[in-house]
Amino acid sequence: MQPSTDITDHDRYAKCIEVSKRVRWDIDKDVIRGREFDFSQKFLPDGISQINQFDFLSAEEKRFLSQIQGRTYANMFGFVERFITAKILELTRDHWLGDQVVLEALIRFCDEEVKHQDLFRRVETLMAKGMPVGYKFLPDPDAVAEAVLKNSTWAVMALILEIELFTQEHYKQSIEPNENLSELYKDLFLFHWKEETTHAIMDELEWPREDHKLSPEQRNQAVDELIGIVVDVDSILQAQSAADVEYFLEVCDRTFTTDEIARLKSGVLKAYRWQYIFSGVEHPRFKKLIKTLTTDEQLRRIRTALAPLA
Repeated sequence: MQPSTDITDHDRYAKCIEVSKRVRWDIDKDVIRGREFDFSQKFLPDGISQINQFDFLSAEEKRFLSQIQGRTYANMFGFVERFITAKILELTRDHWLGDQVVLEALIRFCDEEVKHQDLFRRVETLMAKGMPVGYKFLPDPDAVAEAVLKNSTWAVMALILEIELFTQEHYKQSIEPNENLSELYKDLFLFHWKEETTHAIMDELEWPREDHKLSPEQRNQAVDELIGIVVDVDSILQAQSAADVEYFLEVCDRTFTTDEIARLKSGVLKAYRWQYIFSGVEHPRFKKLIKTLTTDEQLRRIRTALAPLA
């Protein structure tokens, strides 16, 4: 039996289609437009990079570290959208013979995510041209996607919503109002944000729909899987933050003290944990929805698991 879509939800999917058609953009014509990155400017703003915690760095060093973080930030989106596309494409099966408006909305979602992957691959090539050799992005997109997709759809949809909410939060709160960023970098996330706004809306519709399928025992297992995913994400952040600091130290033409190196390593990891975990799970829309989908005990388990990372 195909799931029914109530009128309110139908209208929200229809609105996503309308927005998708209106904001549709092309990588070359609208985003890149033959431009290069301006390496005299920062990439990530201070509010996201948390660069001001490093008071021992010069202005030039802070700018370079923001560019390293900005390169990793773009690559992170490129690889998470691999499993996002796969999961949303899987969800379309439930609507093949049901509400065709919902089906179209989700297909557009997948099409846009595939385009975003292409965009971020192009961005990495452009950044590599203007930055010193030695940078390494460690996660393998297919391997990570395969590991994530082994979990329940409930757990994966929680992760996807968290990601797409922090995408919007970062752009609106930090990237958009900052005038001192590379123009191309800023535009990259402007256009990315335009299409991600509808994705989060659909996540908020599809996650509860999936929740309705589960027994209490299955939902309890899904909560444990979500906690496991967060632990795995943090392992990726620990490795990548260490690699990014190592690259920074190799390129900088001076010696840092042992204490300064320790502060760089712990500080960049802290920034990455905020960027990719806490700015999402602490988003009001995420907190509101997960509270309705879990028991008090399950929510406590999630918070307890997050506490050591804070």
